[in-house]
Amino acid sequence: MYGVRLIPEGTLKGVDEATLKLADGSTAGLTLHTFDGTIPQLRRSLDRSLDAFFDLLPGAENEDVETFGE
Repeated sequence: MYGVRLIPEGTLKGVDEATLKLADGSTAGLTLHTFDGTIPQLRRSLDRSLDAFFDLLPGAENEDVETFGE
């Protein structure tokens, strides 16, 4: 799961812990990241975050990383 929410600067009051409820009845934590800056800075931060997500993705084969990674 990966999601993005853009909000205007200065409107965020706080961030609470997020919990996913899975179909088998168990729960899992969801890591939340916040980024701020100019549009180019936001793009770079998001790119780095997505790269890290795919590096940690279970089942990513070396061939996939070599073909699609940078």
